[in-house]
Amino acid sequence: MQGFARVARYLTASVLAIWLVSLSAPCAAQELETPAAPPGVDGGSSLFVPGGFLGVIAPVGRRIALSGYGFYYGDVDVPVAQVDLSVRATKFLTVTPSYLYYEIPPSGLNKSVGLPARFSDTFEENQFRIDGTVKFSIGKFEIADRNMYVRRFRPTDEVNRYRHRIGIAHPFTVNRHVWKAFANHEAFYEWGNGGWNRNRLSAGATLPLQKHVSFQPAYIWDRNRGAKDIHYLQFGLIVSTR
Repeated sequence: MQGFARVARYLTASVLAIWLVSLSAPCAAQELETPAAPPGVDGGSSLFVPGGFLGVIAPVGRRIALSGYGFYYGDVDVPVAQVDLSVRATKFLTVTPSYLYYEIPPSGLNKSVGLPARFSDTFEENQFRIDGTVKFSIGKFEIADRNMYVRRFRPTDEVNRYRHRIGIAHPFTVNRHVWKAFANHEAFYEWGNGGWNRNRLSAGATLPLQKHVSFQPAYIWDRNRGAKDIHYLQFGLIVSTR
């Protein structure tokens, strides 16, 4: 409860600050990860994890949108819940405070580090995040540069994290429908936890199914020091109320 109260205080203060500063549709972003492996364990190798998500984007004004996402990753049995509030502060800048919760059962933790019966308790984490994304176009290419601060509330400690993601997207027309292909690279830095300790590469496309519904298949490769490399094949359904 104390951790939840801290998250609530951070979230409330940031939302107020963003309203004072005064919409781009946010792209769903999964967050599956594991805590550090037990001493003497080297994760090594890799793990394939299929995943899916449902996202709902609800514009609440010309420059503001509230979004909710629910993820589930099979094989490791991990649910993830994420809520974003995106505010388009200027033509090129969008600021987004968000909250994320996930949990990993012992079986998923053991698969992630590659050795059985090392973990016996479910790992739970709450995260408060706030990011600023600068987006601009060069011809038909869309470039997005995101800088994110994360406060991780874990069972045993609290950790500060910085995430930097650079992405590129390009629309193309298939049977009179506009598809948008994208690729991203993201690096993670944690104070007091080894500095730069994680990298993520992702690529996929957003495909319109109906006026308010899009389908988003993606491949994600995640290297997290102290655990196995994780390869995701992720399928998402995104619904917009606009």
